[in-house]
Amino acid sequence: MDTITAIILAIVEGITEFIPVSSTGHMILTTKLLGFDEQEPIMKTYEIVIQLGAILAIALVYRKRILDLLGIGRRGRGRGGVMPASRLNLIHVILGIVPALAVAFFARDFIKGLFGASTVLWALVAGGILMIVAEWWNRNKSRVTAHELDDLSYGQALAIGLYQIISVLWPGFSRSGSTISGGMLSGVSYKASADFSFLIAIPIMCAASGYELLDSYKYFTSDTIMDFAIGFVISFVVAYVVVILFMKLIQKIRPTHFAIYRFILAAVFWLFIMR
Repeated sequence: MDTITAIILAIVEGITEFIPVSSTGHMILTTKLLGFDEQEPIMKTYEIVIQLGAILAIALVYRKRILDLLGIGRRGRGRGGVMPASRLNLIHVILGIVPALAVAFFARDFIKGLFGASTVLWALVAGGILMIVAEWWNRNKSRVTAHELDDLSYGQALAIGLYQIISVLWPGFSRSGSTISGGMLSGVSYKASADFSFLIAIPIMCAASGYELLDSYKYFTSDTIMDFAIGFVISFVVAYVVVILFMKLIQKIRPTHFAIYRFILAAVFWLFIMR
């Protein structure tokens, strides 16, 4: 892997990690387009590094909310130092991440066997359909009970966590796509679903990347460290900008827009690369 390839992959990771288009799918398709084997150990290690850059970016964006959840921020302390029960708390986060982490832990080897370009193409289409259905369902305002992040119930947080399992078992489906769609189908507004999806990405991605890093640390050598560092920084910067822009434009960029992009991407790769 040369420096140019490292930069391209870092940009792709930063752009796609938190929007509902599947970063895993894009990485698989991009490496195939560049002529690399995505399953090569060095490539897997590099993907972990640039994912960590993206995680740092989202943690920076949501730093105030994270401090609140830990009881350190101003809103987190509440009156008498106790967070109100109605406010988003760590129980919501735990309910949102435990189902996916449990499935990933017990089905790790099975999931790795599913990675492939054709699997991703079908996942892009299926995920797009789910997003269209979720937006249609969410348009009926009477079905929305959680308009803001702090309105989220424990049941809705668990439902989002269960929807997240789809992305764990089906590479290319998109973690953010499944969680945002799951939130909207569970009565959570589009914006609140996106906020919760981004927030729970931090612990679940840290756990997944950290676990994988235990098997990959040996690939950090004098020959690779510079490219790894460049990729980390680029992924961090790009992911930070993308998340900020996404949240500012969230009312203009609807799930159906992402679904259409997914359909087009799947069709292009099927016609010009897979055939």
